[in-house]
Amino acid sequence: MKKILPGIFMACAFLSVNAQTDTKAQKYAETITKDDLYDYLSILASDALEGRETGERGQKMAAAFIRDHFEEIGLQPPVKEGEKMSYYQPVELYKNTPGEIYVKVKNNRYDNFKQVVFYGSADTGKEVSTEIVFAGNGTPSDYEQVDVKDKAVLVLVNNIQASQGAIEAATKNGATTVFIASATTDEEFAGLASQFKGWLSGGSLTLEKPKNDGMGSGVFFVSPTVINDIFNTPLSKLKEIAENPDKLKKVKTSKAAFKTEQKTEMVNTENVLGYLEGTDKKDELVVITAHYDHIGRQGDKINNGADDDGSGTSAVMELAEAFVKAKEEGNGPRRSMLFMLVTGEEKGLLGSAYYAAHPVFPLENTIVDLNIDMIGRIDPEHKDNPNYVYLVGSNRLSTELHEISEKVNETYTQFDLDYTYNDENHPDRIYYRSDHWNFAKNNVPIIFYFNGVHEDYHQPSDTIDKINFEMLTKRSKLVYYTAWVLANRSERPVVDKLQNQNLKKD
Repeated sequence: MKKILPGIFMACAFLSVNAQTDTKAQKYAETITKDDLYDYLSILASDALEGRETGERGQKMAAAFIRDHFEEIGLQPPVKEGEKMSYYQPVELYKNTPGEIYVKVKNNRYDNFKQVVFYGSADTGKEVSTEIVFAGNGTPSDYEQVDVKDKAVLVLVNNIQASQGAIEAATKNGATTVFIASATTDEEFAGLASQFKGWLSGGSLTLEKPKNDGMGSGVFFVSPTVINDIFNTPLSKLKEIAENPDKLKKVKTSKAAFKTEQKTEMVNTENVLGYLEGTDKKDELVVITAHYDHIGRQGDKINNGADDDGSGTSAVMELAEAFVKAKEEGNGPRRSMLFMLVTGEEKGLLGSAYYAAHPVFPLENTIVDLNIDMIGRIDPEHKDNPNYVYLVGSNRLSTELHEISEKVNETYTQFDLDYTYNDENHPDRIYYRSDHWNFAKNNVPIIFYFNGVHEDYHQPSDTIDKINFEMLTKRSKLVYYTAWVLANRSERPVVDKLQNQNLKKD
């Protein structure tokens, strides 16, 4: 009874307030148009912006375009810059370009981007030796069988997307360096190495300067040949052993040496923030985010990033204008709103991580982050039904937020809401792969809006001519209506599930 009655009371209260459409909300929703979205996106996804590579000229041009838009429509600059206020939150990054990197096993040397791939910012400064322990699939029961503290560990994963979880688990159990086996053949690994070389050979970005500590953190992706050399056991046999955690101890600890050399330089970039002050609840904040950077060039070809995430950036710009218009006509939100376009998402969610560590407004006063990353396309799974959007995270921290989101859609937009990627066991781990995560891990409720992955993802072919502007407009309106309700309702969404148990709810 105690668990059921409060839920019924909240649901009834919500229905009584939102059973009918809000005509004021609908009025300003109509200012969100295909023409405006096209105008913004045609600039963001143009060749002139050179793919908006983080820290490069095209990204700076995009930041200036967004800043000028915020200023023109009347958002306030919320960032202190000396005696002035600015729309820019400066973010200093370290660009780490790989130098000499290799792994040695017995008398064999395996070089970076050939038989191994190193992903990380560690700079060992010299060749170091380490013990390597086989930890099967890296499950909790696996780590009960082996001791990896202060050692390197090899973990098997089904696909590259599962690597992040494997790395986190290994680090939690005390491993200094992680070796990942995701490729089942040397041929498959060669393709993976080629992709990584394209991403990493020009340098990776980090918030922290690499440490020269003799070991350093990072992850090695290794081919089946290297794995066999390390443990003198074929990958196929290790997979059989991994199915029976009690057999892990039968795989003898091995030894290897490695070196990771990094050349480091500073890169300056910025988040772009626009603030709209609320009325009677102005100390509380609704945040709407998208990332405006992309991945630059592939040789002579430009990755325009029309969907990723020119679509989300355009949506945030248009939503900001709708809320400003409402305030100008005396219908401004009760809570304050922060429209934030973040940098460095493509490099590891760096801009949003920086904001979470240096918030302009207290995170405890932030009631929600609505994050938009790719909402302009139709993925293959929905080619016969474009009236959909994937939602991720709406119920992870707040059951009430999920209920609000569902009711808003039912009242205003009638999308088929697809929660496929919200499955906690989904191998793609989308919940952890866009900027909302840096709010969620601080117990700020989030909703992530996403159209799914398509064949042009991170390709020069992600161009504006492939955007479905009808769906981009309608999805933008779903985010707008959700923000409208959250900004104006009497209570903030109740956080009934903590991401970090060390943090307490308000």
